[in-house]
Amino acid sequence: MFSSKKNKRRKAARIDTLIGENTHFKGDIHFSGGLRIDGVITGNITADEGEPALLTLSEKGRIEGEVRVPFQIINGDVKGNLYAVEHIELANKARINGNVFYKLLEMAVGSEVNGKLIHVGEAEETDLSLEHSQTDPNLNLEQQT
Repeated sequence: MFSSKKNKRRKAARIDTLIGENTHFKGDIHFSGGLRIDGVITGNITADEGEPALLTLSEKGRIEGEVRVPFQIINGDVKGNLYAVEHIELANKARINGNVFYKLLEMAVGSEVNGKLIHVGEAEETDLSLEHSQTDPNLNLEQQT
């Protein structure tokens, strides 16, 4: 009865790709399975749709870009929005400068979010998909005179 979600998480729990501490990667990353980041990523990180995926950002890691992964464990610095259709864990050294869109959120004492925490229910999960557009007129950055 509950095995399908547990199996998805177990499959994604292994690390398929490691970006080391002394690595700085510029560009977008698309992946499935497990991705652990100890280095610096400048670009967006996206999990392949329909595939189980887990992103682990260590306390040494840093991301400058948007993250769209179903399962996330964040313990480093992120400059950009986080989107998680399943579960996001912000560990005690997580520093987020951006909004966090989540279905299920765990936040440890010491973690920091400089932005909004936005819960997304079952009906709104399409907002977390890979496709996105600017529809909020308040997001217009042009100065009005």
